[in-house]
Amino acid sequence: MPGEGGVGGVTDPADEAARRTERLVTAWRGASRRLTRGPREATVGELLAGLADAPYDMDAPGDIYGDGVVADLERRVADLLGTEDAAFFPTGTMAQQIALRCWAGRTGNPVVAMHPLGHPERWEGGAVSAVSGLRTVHPVQEPRQPTPEEVREHPEPFGTLMLELPLRDAGFLLPSWEELTGLVDAARERDAVVHFDGARLWETTVHFGRPLAEIAGLADSVYVSFYKSLGGLSGACLAGTRGFVEETRVWRHRYGGQVFRQFPQALSALAGLERELPLLPAYVEQARRVAGALREGFEAAGVPWFRINPGVPHTHQFQVWLPHEADRLTEAGARLAEEEGTVLFGRWSAEGLAPGLSMTEVTVTQPGLAWTPEDVRSAVAGFLGRV
Repeated sequence: MPGEGGVGGVTDPADEAARRTERLVTAWRGASRRLTRGPREATVGELLAGLADAPYDMDAPGDIYGDGVVADLERRVADLLGTEDAAFFPTGTMAQQIALRCWAGRTGNPVVAMHPLGHPERWEGGAVSAVSGLRTVHPVQEPRQPTPEEVREHPEPFGTLMLELPLRDAGFLLPSWEELTGLVDAARERDAVVHFDGARLWETTVHFGRPLAEIAGLADSVYVSFYKSLGGLSGACLAGTRGFVEETRVWRHRYGGQVFRQFPQALSALAGLERELPLLPAYVEQARRVAGALREGFEAAGVPWFRINPGVPHTHQFQVWLPHEADRLTEAGARLAEEEGTVLFGRWSAEGLAPGLSMTEVTVTQPGLAWTPEDVRSAVAGFLGRV
């Protein structure tokens, strides 16, 4: 007879992973102190209550195929980014595939220059080539933003330069404002258009010291996400000139993105723009204080090697690296949440790192604003005591 853990008593890895996730989520939900609230922690009831409190006329007619609240959201995004128009998409992957496809048709060049750690290269299953028929080149291989010289001197012509701002998998890294304007100028010198993967563009204003419209105004098109940074349910917008955005709407329909009703996503996006967007600068400043206190905590504990990347966070998210196995560090974090009610770190991963190293991403949002440096150092001591 099959054992309880699977056939012949062998534990099913998928079941074991599900149990570990359930334990983590239970620990996180029960904690009284945290730097952020993860997306797995929200219940269906909480999500529905958030929609009911969205800043919108609930007596307005429901949306159909992108009118009503969805069209209102599009106008709001275009105003914020200073563009002529914006179009709502169910996913950022669809939005960016369509943007790059449209630019390839307009420039006559199917080559897209981007970072090898960019979202289309890492997380979209090769859709740039398999679905859109495009090809990518990489002006830089290192885990950093490219330089204007690397873009200017790349040996192969390209029609579009795509910049991910911030570059998430390299540590949520941003160029300086001078470097960014230089990158745009270098692309234009090569007769290429510029597309910003701005999934997290919302929180870049602190680092650049510029308003959103000035940042977005550098690019020919911009993609922004509503669930990253703003805490929405899902969805994204493409913003740019009216003619370009109208063309992307045609392709949105062809790609299956003309959804009958999308009011839940639109309402949650409007709520994020109303509630989270004004707080993002405070999150960035607090993330910098948290990163400094983490460094102090590791040093006080005599940790022989660690890395906070970047040393001074560019956004409200950054990486922490430690020389231990990922499962061991995740377990220590779970125990800290269960035993002390404090969530300092979430899951750790060793993917793509040297043996014995692990990395986690730290995000600071509203729950983390109340943390003092001493709170962080105390949490570090409690965490390391369980490693």
